[in-house]
Amino acid sequence: MKIFDISWPISKATTGYKDRYIVSIDEIKNFNRDGVRETAIHLSSHTGTHVDAPSHFLKEGRTIDEITLDRLIGDAVVLDMTTCAERITRDCLLAHENDIVAGGIVLLRTTNSDLSPTDKFSPHFVYLEASGAKYLAEKKVKAVGIDYLGIEHSQPGHPTHENLLNADVVVIEGLRLGHVQPGKYLFVCLPLNMIGTEAAPARAILMAK
Repeated sequence: MKIFDISWPISKATTGYKDRYIVSIDEIKNFNRDGVRETAIHLSSHTGTHVDAPSHFLKEGRTIDEITLDRLIGDAVVLDMTTCAERITRDCLLAHENDIVAGGIVLLRTTNSDLSPTDKFSPHFVYLEASGAKYLAEKKVKAVGIDYLGIEHSQPGHPTHENLLNADVVVIEGLRLGHVQPGKYLFVCLPLNMIGTEAAPARAILMAK
């Protein structure tokens, strides 16, 4: 079975949202001095590939440890959104209506994937516009992922997040989809089991069906 790692690689050079300094990797022990290697790692909960919990934007929303893993494992479709130059709207998604099914997982492959994982942050990344988020919520998908560190920008009130999270649609940000062809896959995304946080870094893979 062909496995595609679609996780954002993490290093000190990893792109940070709005160029925030989010990764430090410090040597605690080295082999020459201590005979072993040990590293201390400091990450934002929104580093690289990560899952947003409802509590990120909803006052009474669930935290990341309260999201069951079945919401992040299952049949997925990678949609080619590279013709959407700025935003993914309801009309963009209607062209793929037959591939967007209740209980499925939708992954949005855009021109964001052309960017390097260590590039300076791009504030004009392609995002899921509120009408597109509302459409996916209406279709009752269980998760949606996108190939940049955020799923929306320049929308007062964060309606994309609110439309999805209020409908119990899990949000996955920071995927790397440039090496993946559009189509159907088995998707597995496992966020760290962080207790009480609004998000957590994750490892995500696709398996060809």
